[in-house]
Amino acid sequence: MQVPIRSIAVVGAGAVGSFFGAMLARAGHDVTLIGRAPHVQAIESRGLLLHMEGRVEAVSIAASTDLHAVRAAELVLFCVKSTDTDAMARRIAPLLGSDALVLSLQNGVENASTIARHVRQTVIPAVVYVATAMPGPGVVTHHGRGDLVIGALDAAPAQEPGQQRMLQRVVDLFATAAVPVSVSPDVQGELWRKLMVNCAYNAISALTQSPYGQMAALASIVEVQRGVVREVVAVAKADGQNLPLAAALEAMEGIARAMPSQLSSTAQDMARGKPTEIDHLNGFVARRGAELGVATPINQTLHALVKLAEARGKAAA
Repeated sequence: MQVPIRSIAVVGAGAVGSFFGAMLARAGHDVTLIGRAPHVQAIESRGLLLHMEGRVEAVSIAASTDLHAVRAAELVLFCVKSTDTDAMARRIAPLLGSDALVLSLQNGVENASTIARHVRQTVIPAVVYVATAMPGPGVVTHHGRGDLVIGALDAAPAQEPGQQRMLQRVVDLFATAAVPVSVSPDVQGELWRKLMVNCAYNAISALTQSPYGQMAALASIVEVQRGVVREVVAVAKADGQNLPLAAALEAMEGIARAMPSQLSSTAQDMARGKPTEIDHLNGFVARRGAELGVATPINQTLHALVKLAEARGKAAA
């Protein structure tokens, strides 16, 4: 019988990290959220307020601004923005326990590999499907879904019994918190599929401050999204990934039905004047496309427009 994971730390406890941390904490697990001071102070004052399924629950959960809280963690949920991955991986590397697992709950396809360059512990990529928002410090709102897909970072040892047992420990942990987690033999392909969805929604939602349902209601916007998907599929194919176009288009359109009220994380960042992850979404596709000789004019345009909006926001501040 496998030894269950006993202690969890969430590094970069924003909307996603706080949601999954809250789910684990309300199931009785030892969880510490590591985040910004206003968020931590609000949690210490009244608990983490989780808005979910039409009600509000004050979840009792530990919170800290000190990265040293990762020392005791057997599992670290790594939830910082992609722009901060390299720096944060360097900071936590000397603090992690020797047998700790690091689970990357981030957008983009490169984060787990970036973390693994700096830490000697096992890094597990995760594809996150959840609609959340953090309307204020100490508050998380759940809008839909809440499931993960995980897999081995390196395909070669993915089928080794030790790898499978390690992944199953993560599945078993989240199952106690009613969070569905599936194990994929091709998690990198799953990350590309999530990247495709993010590229189709995030920038447009951000530039217009529109939820997904409103986007889907306008045929001209849906056509732009389809163009984004075609470009991502072409870049993925050139990069050795199998991303069938028909399935990709179907998955993209299904997101709006599943999460009609969701504003993208990029939209939420932009509304707060925070840096976005656009360089790791549409920007990554444009950059990788250029390296592989694949044209990506729609992704390039969306990336450029978000960067312009960010620059205007900085100038206004």
